[in-house]
This record gives sequence, structure tokens and C-alpha cells, in this order.
Amino acid sequence: MAKIADKVLSILNPSVHDLGYELLGVEYVPSGKHSVLRLYIDSDEGIGVDDCETVSRQVSAIMDVEDPISGQYNLEVSSPGIERPLFSFPHYRRFLGHDVRIRTYRAIEGRRNFSGTIGSVSENSNTIELVTELGSVTLDIDLIEKANLVAHF
Repeated sequence: MAKIADKVLSILNPSVHDLGYELLGVEYVPSGKHSVLRLYIDSDEGIGVDDCETVSRQVSAIMDVEDPISGQYNLEVSSPGIERPLFSFPHYRRFLGHDVRIRTYRAIEGRRNFSGTIGSVSENSNTIELVTELGSVTLDIDLIEKANLVAHF
């Protein structure tokens, strides 16, 4: 499913950028007639409902023309929210020192779910060091299925 999300991201990114927003990432969750295509947008001024509506209209038109997803799906356009998803290397670098929850595509050291603080990032090796309660773990960014900041209140 990552390939579909990557394809949609490359198709939509220029148009979303032209509207004045950053397209943080794309999630595609296949589920037959109930599939979901979720876009996360951001801007320096924050994101409101009107911003999501503006992007949704533009994206819908592009998706109708490009048609990168076969079958039905529901389009959702969202702000990243307080537990912001992390999609790319610059996101991990930006939130160095912050707490995250990470799920990997396959088990690493016998587990797929990790919680901890981003201790370091290495673009050369495409890895992050996650400092957990059990010690440090090095994770290849390409093996990360989902990552979110952890909100503290």
C-alpha cells in the first residue's frame, strides 16, 4: 500500500503546494468499498476546516483525472493534529528529542511496536535512534510502517 500512497503523494504534492499548503503525507487504507485515502496537510498558520475543504476540492478533481486508485475510496483531508504523523526523514529530524510511537513492517528485536524518544537521526544510513525504556534501538526509516508524536498533557 505504500506504493499507492507514494504515487498519490507525487501526483498531488505540486497542486497542494501551489495552494499554499504542505502535503505532509498520504495514507491509503484499502477495505473494498470502504477504502480510505487520507491526506495530511499543514501550513505556518495552522489548518482549519476551510483549508481542508479547499484542498479536498482540488485533490478530488486531480484524482478524477489521474485515477491512480482503482475502485471506490473515501477521501479525507486532515490537519496533522496533536499526535502528528511522521512520514519522512525531515520530519524525524524536525522532532529530534520528542517522544514517538512507531510500528514497523516487520519485527525488529522480536517486536513491531516501539515507544521512546528520537535520540538521533542519520541521513547517511537512513536510520533513527529511538531511546526506549529498554535501551536504544536503531530503526531503518524504510521499515517504519507508522510513526506518530506522543502528546503529553
